Amino acid sequence: MTLSVLLSSLMFLHLCASYALLLYGLNYYVLLFLHRRAYRRMVQHDTLVQQTWQAGLARHPPCVTIQLPVYNECYVIERLVEAVTRLHYPRQCLEIHILDDSTDDTTALATRLVERYRQRGFAMALHHRVHRSGYKAGALAEGLAHATGEFIAIFDADFVPPPDFLQRTLPFFQDPAVAMVQTRWGHLNQNYSLLTLAQAFGLDGHFWVEQTARCWSGLFMNFNGSGGIWRRQAIDDAGGWQADTLTEDLDLSYRAQLRGWRMKCVLHAVCPAELPVQMSGVKSQQHRWAKGSVQTALKLIPRVLRADLPLFVKAQAVVHLTNYLVHPLLLCIALTSPALLHGAAFAAPQDYALTTVGGIVLTTLGPASLYVYTQYYLYRDWLQRLWFLPLLPVFGIGIALSNTKAILEALCNVRSAFVRTPKFGIERPSDTWRGKRYRAVFPWLSLGEMLLAVYSGYGLYLAVQQETLLLHWFLSLYMIGFATVAGLSLQEALQQHRSARQHQSATRAQ
Repeated sequence: MTLSVLLSSLMFLHLCASYALLLYGLNYYVLLFLHRRAYRRMVQHDTLVQQTWQAGLARHPPCVTIQLPVYNECYVIERLVEAVTRLHYPRQCLEIHILDDSTDDTTALATRLVERYRQRGFAMALHHRVHRSGYKAGALAEGLAHATGEFIAIFDADFVPPPDFLQRTLPFFQDPAVAMVQTRWGHLNQNYSLLTLAQAFGLDGHFWVEQTARCWSGLFMNFNGSGGIWRRQAIDDAGGWQADTLTEDLDLSYRAQLRGWRMKCVLHAVCPAELPVQMSGVKSQQHRWAKGSVQTALKLIPRVLRADLPLFVKAQAVVHLTNYLVHPLLLCIALTSPALLHGAAFAAPQDYALTTVGGIVLTTLGPASLYVYTQYYLYRDWLQRLWFLPLLPVFGIGIALSNTKAILEALCNVRSAFVRTPKFGIERPSDTWRGKRYRAVFPWLSLGEMLLAVYSGYGLYLAVQQETLLLHWFLSLYMIGFATVAGLSLQEALQQHRSARQHQSATRAQ
């Protein structure tokens, strides 16, 4: 293969990735438009629905089962159970089930909690499995066999549901077509670090704009795995929880909607949760979401396309299910840009313009508009918070290699375990994860991220030499993103190693 043919091939890949990113970037404007168009009308509608519910609740409160799937959560399980027992709801209509797959002393803690609250009059039970068959989906499916509630509320271990959670969600089941009601996730520790702040930015935009825009416009949306409540009949009708993807929540949501059920996202009902404080935790969580989303896309997109649905609904469903493909597209541009600069392939101005437009839209105008819009509505100090907005593309680009690996595993049907995201009960700046259990494995992939940072730095050097000005900031962002994520991952691994050695030394001294 001659050099010109190689450069032409790389330019073709670069252009394909740029235009694909352009399409995903433009969709942010679509969601913003849909949200803005329906906002006032839907807020008024939701308020009216909750007002009409109050009288009916006093007469005939439905039975609700609270499911708490946990796996090795010794630092947060007590906080979770205490929060659930504070729910404002008649005790005779409420049952609480801890679905425990733990292999550590979490089970003993859960046992003591169940005994304590049973004595206080709560219908609480512990269902402990000695295996993790099906992981979270398996636990939820087995737990459903013991549930008697007409409605099933689900909270992961890192959540702290507010006392009025059921009053905020149950009113929407007055519509018999509603299968699930999802609340907006809040953040117990968003100001703990720059990493948690970046996650809060992303989640706020997802819930405030993306989820509600889909909900209000009759598009497919999804249960987010926690902080939501299901109609039991809808779960059964859709085929129940299935463990053939790592995102059982997304999978069940789409199957239910394909059966004609509707989903509801409640904008002003907030369920706080603890954000991961370790880069390793963020990467494992994103890896699971990316792989599971693509698994669900492969499983259900053919059914979506065959369904009797409007073309716009089908197109939005495909974009929604494949949104994590943004990461391999970003990685493709990261790999091709320095090589093309090395071969002076960006010498022609028209080529330069074509290859930058997709990245510009994706990394600035599209998502940035959505996140600025969200911050304006949610926080009084939104202008000050905008200084931290660049954290999102930095971390988003930095995890591109890890998420690309996840997507390739999904496409190649490589099965993997459900890797939990460690929670450490961190809410205040003084709290720390250091010295606690639940160690992550050594982040070997971070060595690849560090190489990508160096490679992007070389591309930046070439861009400066060739005066391709608009590529400067783009390659700078790649270099900073990969270096930041790799550096944090390796630093955490070193800190864990030191903590483990100190613990061993202390044990031997005793």
